[in-house]
Amino acid sequence: MAHILFADDETDFRSSVAEALRTSGHHVDEASSGDEAGALIRKDVFDVLISDIRMPGCSGIELLREAASRMPDCILIVLTAYGSLDSAIDAVRIGAHDYVLKPVNVEALLRKVDLFVCHQEALAENRFLRGALETAHSPTGFVGVSGATAELHRLIAKVAPTDSTILITGETGTGKEVVARTLHQASSRHDRPFVAINCGSIPGSLLESELFGHVRGAFTGADRDKRGLFEVAGSGTIFLDEIGEMPLPLQPKVLRALEAREILRVGGTTPIPVAARIIAATHRDLLRMVNQGAFRSDLYYRLNVFEIAISPLRSRPEDVKAIAQHLLARHALAFNRPAPALEPEALIALEHYPWPGNVRELSNVLERALILNEGPRIGLQDLPGSLKGALLGVDDDLKQARQAFERAHIRRVIEKHGGDKPRAAEALGIDLSSLYRKLGDPDRENGG
Repeated sequence: MAHILFADDETDFRSSVAEALRTSGHHVDEASSGDEAGALIRKDVFDVLISDIRMPGCSGIELLREAASRMPDCILIVLTAYGSLDSAIDAVRIGAHDYVLKPVNVEALLRKVDLFVCHQEALAENRFLRGALETAHSPTGFVGVSGATAELHRLIAKVAPTDSTILITGETGTGKEVVARTLHQASSRHDRPFVAINCGSIPGSLLESELFGHVRGAFTGADRDKRGLFEVAGSGTIFLDEIGEMPLPLQPKVLRALEAREILRVGGTTPIPVAARIIAATHRDLLRMVNQGAFRSDLYYRLNVFEIAISPLRSRPEDVKAIAQHLLARHALAFNRPAPALEPEALIALEHYPWPGNVRELSNVLERALILNEGPRIGLQDLPGSLKGALLGVDDDLKQARQAFERAHIRRVIEKHGGDKPRAAEALGIDLSSLYRKLGDPDRENGG
């Protein structure tokens, strides 16, 4: 489904084509003039613009120019009579993807739109895949090999090309802002601003001004007009981190920005259009807060159009190795030294530790280890005492150490083979019952 703006001053023709597009599954806004269409593209972002060249007010050519500037990924299709063919050619020169002669064959136009939309979706998917590959090697990459991480990448790939509002949930330190930035980079807004604000780090009395701006004289010290972050974001992305910390009196104004797509500066009376995509994040249980009266239900349901839940690190120990190697490379680069390797005992300790602070805590532990050890390998002795005990959950029992190492290695081989335990057992050179026994699953070992 595409978001289409159809601009034409012929009411009956415009209505019939718009209805045909809606029947095909698209969301369609209509404009009867170039000026009306221009106002819409300054307020919202469209996937497709279909415009007549000759309309009252702003011409189709001027409209296309503005649309191409504001929405670089928008598909631009112009409608023209035979006698205005030169104008259509001019439109193609300034960025229009195609032109259609009047009288319009509606079925042919629908096929053309579907073809262009499919092409743009393929480009968006390719852009996401390239971005994911680059992210895996970037200082802010979200890496891992677990099923949970694969599902996270799948959800990002699905929702990033859309304009849907997204709610990212997860414990503190799981990488919610990393996911938000990845969503922005994989979207059609990637070349526009990404503006992030932590709603819990700014006092409630100042947060409204930060978000929406203020006019001169709105309060003591407001000696000039100030743009808020919604305006600064333009048609990019605004990331509202820790939305659960937002004071209740401010929540209706954020709801207005979501529903009416407009804001008011503090002390102002003129509505300002909002074109930014909104991504919010929280470590809190917002639904429980709604039931307790601490968060507005209408705002919760408006934010939670598409939820992305990030699993805590303790629930995906198979990701620890990839994340740790990535973080070591990142910190080593900052220290201007080669990235060290992790000794097996150190890796096992990292994989068995519960990580209450998630990836942020893991990052701090590895940075500390790099400071303490300038050699080519990070060992158990370089880790904090709390992690050394996580090697087994007991003291220095050699037999249990071997078993812990075996379990960690078996899990990595199973993951490598896509969760196929019989193939993993074959690769390890053991039978399936031995694999289950070493994993500590006696019921499966006995055929249960």
